[in-house]
Amino acid sequence: MPEQREEGCVSRRQFLKRGTLAPLALALAAAGGASVFLRPGEARGFVLRPPGAITLKRFLSACVRCGKCAQACPYRSIKLLDRGVGIGTPFIAAREVPCYLCPDLPCVKACPSGALDPQTTAVEKVRMGTAQIVDREGCLSIRGLRCEVCYRQCPLIDQAITLEPRHNPRTGEHTIMEPVVHREKCVGCGVCENSCVLPKPVIVVRETVEVQRDSYDF
Repeated sequence: MPEQREEGCVSRRQFLKRGTLAPLALALAAAGGASVFLRPGEARGFVLRPPGAITLKRFLSACVRCGKCAQACPYRSIKLLDRGVGIGTPFIAAREVPCYLCPDLPCVKACPSGALDPQTTAVEKVRMGTAQIVDREGCLSIRGLRCEVCYRQCPLIDQAITLEPRHNPRTGEHTIMEPVVHREKCVGCGVCENSCVLPKPVIVVRETVEVQRDSYDF
């Protein structure tokens, strides 16, 4: 028979439960409040920089926060961070406006400090990051639908992204045309991320990570 308690009293179990959840709730609230001040790129530890950006540590030291690269961008793809590490430095929010890879790279030419390497003269040599399909189950093409928008919008079509035929395990009969990113060709412009038709893009630009090789592989 359940123990009767007076109205307004709190059982020992309820007290312990509340005592455990309260710090967790405070921590989550604090994290939620902090996340307001983080852009999507910063939240995942990567900020997409303009073409020609040198290595991050050197970039943050070399950039004089003049904003000339942003002024030179004809598409207004380049914005300036207004908070956090690197405040005042240029970045690109690919989901909003990607880099459209101007052939003459005016942003690089406008940089007075070398934070954007002046030796970057060909768009094919730009390495801002690497596109990656982060949600394979959500990708319409991989699910068997003929989407292919990221592939067709890629400025380096059939180089950075190709369509590869795959067996469709759901139907057992049809072929999936899967978009495949080739990291050695992808420049990280973010056009694919911008053009993804889903509310949350399943393909995003992330930091290019060097391939781990075995010690005996020369």
